Amino acid sequence: MDTLQPIGLGTMGIDDPETITTAIEFGYDHLDTAQIYGNERVVGQGVERSSLDRKDLFVATKVWIDKLAPEAVVNSTQASLKRLGMESVDLLYVHRPRGDYEPAETLPAFDELRDSGHIEHVGVSNFTVRQLDRARDHLEAPIFANQVEYHPLYQPEAALEDAREHEYYLVAYSPLANGRASDIPEIVEIAEKHDATPEAICLAWLTAKDNVVAIPKASSEVHLRANLEAADLELDPEDHDVIDGIEREDEIFPE
Repeated sequence: MDTLQPIGLGTMGIDDPETITTAIEFGYDHLDTAQIYGNERVVGQGVERSSLDRKDLFVATKVWIDKLAPEAVVNSTQASLKRLGMESVDLLYVHRPRGDYEPAETLPAFDELRDSGHIEHVGVSNFTVRQLDRARDHLEAPIFANQVEYHPLYQPEAALEDAREHEYYLVAYSPLANGRASDIPEIVEIAEKHDATPEAICLAWLTAKDNVVAIPKASSEVHLRANLEAADLELDPEDHDVIDGIEREDEIFPE
């Protein structure tokens, strides 16, 4: 399964397997977790309890910065798989290019995991274009995704251009500006125009962009449904122009 739906589920902070199961039953098939979230076991239990076959889901996790030495990459990924209760994951990310990250040593370990069948795709997260260029020098596998903070108050245009040039996904985390969508006047005005919520406007704006998918976190049934439905909301060209033109750089999770 190589095509990502416009809206996936960010699972940071989710500690109930039933939330994962409910999301899957509602139609989410892209689940994003990480070693540092401490909930890989929860995600795996939620998947196991669902009625969908594992092969119909796209599960991603991330290797934290203290596990990016080659042997630690392999060992920690095997531990992640055990917690998830899975033989493989569809996507494994370098969570941040920090700590033990050394491209010439770290990335071949990701290739090794791909060759052994433990992962399907290799991804990176929070990488600049320069870091992406260097990563490509040391990876045999194509980069499948770069996961970055992306919302109306922080728009990483260079990252988007690189994703389009090299044909990979830009996976937008914190797409609702960490709960601040209702505080952005331009978003509120467009929401009123479309009789929609500010959160729906943020997601509709993002998912209309080529190569971009969003992974908002949600735990209530209301929000799970609303986030999925937002991808069907069509904004007017002038709405996109207004949001694209917001001249504020407010990065919530700076590198």
